[in-house]
Amino acid sequence: MQDLSFLRRAIELAGEAREDGRHPFGAVIVDGHGETVVEARNNAVRPKGNPTQHAETVACNQAASLLSEAELARCTLYTSTEPCAMCAGAIYWIGIGRVVYALSEVGLLHFTGADEKNPCLNLPCREVFARGQKPIKVEGPFLEEEAAKVHEGFWTCA
Repeated sequence: MQDLSFLRRAIELAGEAREDGRHPFGAVIVDGHGETVVEARNNAVRPKGNPTQHAETVACNQAASLLSEAELARCTLYTSTEPCAMCAGAIYWIGIGRVVYALSEVGLLHFTGADEKNPCLNLPCREVFARGQKPIKVEGPFLEEEAAKVHEGFWTCA
């Protein structure tokens, strides 16, 4: 299944982000022909990054400068972890037509707990998209055990 291949790449990008001292999240945007448009790693850790530079928002910003609205609507965003509310908003406004994710927000919360570096909003991306006027297809979670490994030992649960 091609979806699983792209999800595994997003998980690899999350691992690369972790190795680089960033939060372990990765995203890949693929066009309607199955070609990778952009890949992104989380860059939300200060002082080099900023809190709005989650992997999904970085990928969306890059894709929006490369593709038309019609092309973006035919794209799929693959992400190592379910998009947070901020990322879901970016996906919605950029106009990506489909999202496929690995680890769920609830699964992530198992690792982050009360870690101040990642104060999770318990707001599934499906709920964010359901409030909009554009249809966005969401599939996931998939490969949760694989996606969880990149978070093991990273977060300091309180």
